[in-house]
Formats: sequence, structure tokens, C-alpha cells
Amino acid sequence: MLRRDFLKLSLGALTLPELLTLRAQGASDASGFGKAKSCIVLFCWGGISHLDTFDLKPNAPSNIRGTFKEIPTAVPGIRIGEHLPGFARTMKDWAIVRSAHHNAPSHRSGAYWNLTGHEPAKLDGNWEATRKDWPSIGSMIWQAKKNGGRQRNTLPGAVSLPYTIYDGGVANGQDAGFLGMGMDPAVFRPPGKDLKIYNGKSPTSGRIELDLPEGVNRGRLDKRRNLIQGFGRTKQPALKLETEALGRSRELALDMLMNPTVHEAFDLEKEPRALREKYGMHICGQSVLTARRLTEAGVPVATVYCAAGDLNGSKGDHFDTHANNFNKLKDILLPPFDQAASTLVEDLRERGRLDETLVVMLTDFGRTPKINGGAGRDHFPGVYSAVFAGGGIQGGQVYGKSNPTGFEPADRACGPPDLHATIFHALGINPEHMIYDADDRPLPICDGKPLPLF
Repeated sequence: MLRRDFLKLSLGALTLPELLTLRAQGASDASGFGKAKSCIVLFCWGGISHLDTFDLKPNAPSNIRGTFKEIPTAVPGIRIGEHLPGFARTMKDWAIVRSAHHNAPSHRSGAYWNLTGHEPAKLDGNWEATRKDWPSIGSMIWQAKKNGGRQRNTLPGAVSLPYTIYDGGVANGQDAGFLGMGMDPAVFRPPGKDLKIYNGKSPTSGRIELDLPEGVNRGRLDKRRNLIQGFGRTKQPALKLETEALGRSRELALDMLMNPTVHEAFDLEKEPRALREKYGMHICGQSVLTARRLTEAGVPVATVYCAAGDLNGSKGDHFDTHANNFNKLKDILLPPFDQAASTLVEDLRERGRLDETLVVMLTDFGRTPKINGGAGRDHFPGVYSAVFAGGGIQGGQVYGKSNPTGFEPADRACGPPDLHATIFHALGINPEHMIYDADDRPLPICDGKPLPLF
């Protein structure tokens, strides 16, 4: 008997699938359930400091509160950091969660927990990313939305921009894990040669180029397709699935190169120059704009890594601010992030798409309340902030709070599973939706509870 058939054992008068269906129908009556059609995840790689952005502590001692001031927002009573003027202006659309926490102090483990919603195999330090890992949020949404079963779909079911993230190797939780390579998010960098890019190393392996190679026209490319289809064929069962998955990736890239509709979605020149500049002529802003265009074209979920890809021992433009925290935040990191995120919600609202597009900011963890000797803050999973907008979320609110020094949750503590359950709820996905690992074992997509932000 297959494990999935075993689930059909009767529970009284109902089978388990029937019971889950009834639960899902009940959940669909809940406020905000299924209002979002797509999701844009803004991931602040490196661990953004909650104490200097969304959860300042102006009454704490100077070695905790730092140098940034609070500013009022468009919502009376909600105050945030002075270097987030765009968030302050658009606060009526945002819900801040100030009580998120977990206990994984390394980047790879903290990012994995927030990207997958599941506890990492190793809480501290790195481990090799494998196909036994949980899938990324993008891949799980893709699977739950049933887009993964379509053949030769010219747009992927999940995308990541602009780079794959690294720290001592490829960071875990970015791909489809045990769902297989066929459901890996496609990695894109937005087109444009004059964009201001992040300083520091940003490996681009796996990135799909949508510009035709020099000297290659579409007719010649179509001939190459037939040649490429013949490569990599094998009769060895152990290699067959991997070869097929790689073949699907090649086909996806070729389909996108050949399809004018897809090029339309990626062609940022279709946007008014003034709007492109409002998002920011930097890799962060144009990645966020590309994410908006892709979700508009039908991609269910796009993840934008708002930082350089490789942490490089804390060197580079990312939120791992062990040293020079305040200057890096105000001069380099927060301006493009604030500009792109606030423009995104304004743009979506003007287009009438904010209610159907969920926007969420996630990160590895927060930063230590106590400022270190290098004017920096270190890793701190004890409490951190996340931010939601659109997709049925009621803006202009704060959920939970940390204690007076930003050291731990003081009210309504929550964790990565709850953040993920909130995302699934907004997208109309039952958190008890089952996915199957490589051994055909049924696993609930999430073990958290949606936050009452709707």
C-alpha cells in the first residue's frame, strides 16, 4: 500500500482527505483567506537590525538604542526608524510584526527557517544544501497552486531575483528541496547594464539570461533547441530523474527566450522611465519592479534577495552588519530597500492590484541589542521584525512587541512557521495542505498558525 493511499483510512464517517477538505472549506470563510493571487517576498539577507528599522528603543541606554531617531508615520502612534521614510509614508498599507523569534543563530540556519518555515537540521553553523531539505516558500506555493504539473509552461511557477545567496556555500532553503529540481525557482537578474549593483561578491550560477547571445537570432536558437534536446540522455535509472529535471530547466530557458510574451514581462523598457526611477535605478529597485511584472504576468511567487549574494565574511552590501552598522544602514542598505518596497505598494495600489498581491519582508534574524566594539550588531534570533502588506492584510497595525531592550518577545510571540502560515492563508492555501517527500511520505506544508493580521 502506498503511503498516500494509507491516508484514506476512515476516520469515523470521513476519510482524512475529506476531513482536510472540510477544514480548508472552513478556513476559506476566515477573513482574508485566499484574497491574494500572488506573493512577492522581500528577503533582507544577512539579518536586518530590528532595533534600527521597525522596532526602535528610544528610551533604552545609548549602547542599545544606537544613533538613529524615530520618526512618525502616516498612522498615528506607529513610529519607525528615520531611514525608512518610504515605509513611514505608506504605513497605512503595512502591518509590522515585532515579536518573531527562533533559536538558530547562523545565517544558513536562520535563513532556512524563514525561507522554508521549518526548523533546520542544524541550528548553528552550515550544512550542505541537499534534496532532503524542505522546499523554499516559492516552491511550496508553486506546488500548492498546482502550477508545477503543467508541461512546457513558458513562465516558471516561482522566481528568485537577482542572485542566489551564499554563505560558505549555497544557502539552504532557496530551491525546491525534496520536491525536486523541476520545481526550483528560476533565478533571474533584471536586464540593464547601467544599474547600480551591490558591492561584494554575488555569484550568478543558475541565473537565466534572457538576452540572446551575440550573433544568434531566434531561428538559429530554435535549431539549437533540437540539438540540446539530444544531450545528456541516459539509460541509467539513477541519473534519469536528474537528467530530466536539468532538461526541463534548459527547455524553460529556451521557451522564455523564444516566447515574445515572456520577453514582454521582462522588458523593463515597457515601464515609464519615471516609474523605473521611482523604484530606483539600482539592482534592488529593478529586481522589485521585475517581480511586480512577473506576478502580474501570472507567476505565483517572486522572491527578491535585497542584498549582495555572498556574505563574504561580513564584507559587501548586505545586512550582516557586525561592524559599522549605522553608516552601512543609512548610506548603503536602507535607502534602496525603502525606496523599492514603498514604491511597490504604491504602484500596486495605483494599479488596483494590492488586494490581490501579498508583499512580505522576511530576514534571517535580528541583531543584538548591545552594540559591539566595532559599532556593529551581531547575530540575534531572540526577536526580530517582519512586515506584511496587501493580499487582504489590514495595514496600519503592529502585531506583538519586544521587551524594552529589544531582547525578547514581550507579547504575542510568533515564529517562522506562523509567518509562513500567514502567507499561505492569504493565498488561500490550507496550512495543512499535504506535500510528499522523496520517499512519498505525506507532510503538512506548514505547522504554524496564521497571524490575525487580516
